[in-house]
Amino acid sequence: MSTTTKPKHIGRNISRIRELRGMKQEALAEAIGVSQQTVSGIEGNEEVDTKRLVEIAKVLGVTVEAIENFSEESVFNFFNNFYDNSVSNSNGQGASGPIFNFNPLDKMVELYERLVLAEKELVQAEKEKVKYLEKLLNK
Repeated sequence: MSTTTKPKHIGRNISRIRELRGMKQEALAEAIGVSQQTVSGIEGNEEVDTKRLVEIAKVLGVTVEAIENFSEESVFNFFNNFYDNSVSNSNGQGASGPIFNFNPLDKMVELYERLVLAEKELVQAEKEKVKYLEKLLNK
């Protein structure tokens, strides 16, 4: 029984890392000075030019080796291990410290409340200005 290893598809690895970083093809394209279509082509290629790979790795914030050796299994293992370590720690802190939850909806509500308060302050200031001007006219 022979086991053959699948050839590494560098373009697919770039695509997955880019997606995991929350980056769109357009953003990557702009950062390396090419079009979005070129990035799409790069991600479709099994092999990528070394110079281009270095540029992409720098923009993605990873090493060239990380792109070349990327595997879905290792990502899932990392997150599973991270989750397991954080749950088993009695003080609720994972291996790398506390876990901060970010809820975009909370931030939107906070922003809305600040905008409403600013609008109320602006209306109040305008009312005071009108009173002052009426006072000047009545003299």
